[in-house]
Order: sequence, then structure tokens, then C-alpha cells
Amino acid sequence: MTSEATARTLSARTIADEFGGGPPEAPATEPLISNAKLGVMMFIGAEVMFFAGLIGTFLVLRLSSDVWPPPSQPRLPVLVTGFNTVVLLASGLSMHFALRAIRSNQRALLIKWLGVTGLLAVVFLGIQGYEWVRLIQFGLTMTSGLYGSTFYALIGVHGLHVLGGLVWVGIVYGKAQCHRYSSGSMTGVEVCSMYWTFVVALWPVLYVLVYLY
Repeated sequence: MTSEATARTLSARTIADEFGGGPPEAPATEPLISNAKLGVMMFIGAEVMFFAGLIGTFLVLRLSSDVWPPPSQPRLPVLVTGFNTVVLLASGLSMHFALRAIRSNQRALLIKWLGVTGLLAVVFLGIQGYEWVRLIQFGLTMTSGLYGSTFYALIGVHGLHVLGGLVWVGIVYGKAQCHRYSSGSMTGVEVCSMYWTFVVALWPVLYVLVYLY
């Protein structure tokens, strides 16, 4: 074997030893955004358009009416709902703290703030449910006219979203109790936080339009 052939053989062996028998593989590239986050963003986008349609319908009815609310209908509890608005906004803050906790790999704080978020959501729904019972007793129902139907359509649909978010927070809370999340694996907390932030941010808009406008 010539010296040139020997050199080629040694070079080939060196490459094989260096790269495990073949050329080096291209480094794996991670997507800029996970499929879960992208899916939730698309869902929230659809929900924004849905609520925009409801709000647009409400504004058309509101602006086309000479008197709003009608004299025969009960007035909405502005102060109680204002307090309830603060409760829901506080739940958005506690969810932010939960997300910040898991980013720092503080699992105990994650569990604590998720629990606070869930508790505040229960308080919000409880106050809203009590409000609805009182309004129905005073004669405000879905069949009492446009005032009642638009109120329950907007506020009721949002309440269902809060209920769905509460269930989601409960699931994330249960997984956090089982140590399913860490600073390197927190997608479940992130997507739940995205949805909850949407639900919380939407409520002040509805409160101003429906209760104060």
C-alpha cells in the first residue's frame, strides 16, 4: 500500500471515529413557537372575532334604542359587579405570578398561585350567579326583551368561558401537584395562562359596555 493510500485510509477512519461512521448531522432546529401555543393563539383569535360580533350586535341595538335600559327593566348592579371585576382582574395577576414561579422552577409557588387563581374564579362565578338570580327575580330574563336577551348573551357567554377556564386551571393545578411542570417543561402552564389572560382582559370591556354605557 502506498503512503498516499495509507493516508487516505487513516483520514477516513478519523472521520468515522469523529462522527460515528458518517458525516455530521445538522443540528435540530426548534420551532419559534410550539404547536400548543399556536393552537391556543388561533383559538383565541377566533374567540376575539366571535365576541366582536356579539359586541357589535349589542352596540347596534343599544344605539338604535331611544331609551336604554327600558324603564320597565331592573337596573344592573354596577357596584357589586365593579367589585367582581376587581376579583377577576386579581385572578389574572395571580395567574401571572404562577407563570413567573414555574419559569423560576418554583413549583410550590406555582401550586399556590394556581390555587389562588382558581379560588378567585369561583368567587367571581359565585357573585355573578347570585346577581343573575336576583335579576331574574326582578323580571330580567332572556324573554323580557332585547335588553334581557343581549345582557344574558354577552355576560352569559363570558361566564361560560370563565367556567371553562376554571376547569382548565383545575387540571393544570392537579398536574402541578404531581410535579409535571418545571422551568424546562411548562407549556401546559403557558397555554392556560394565555387563555385565562384573554378571559380576564375581555371582562372590563363587557363591564363598561353593558353595565356603565
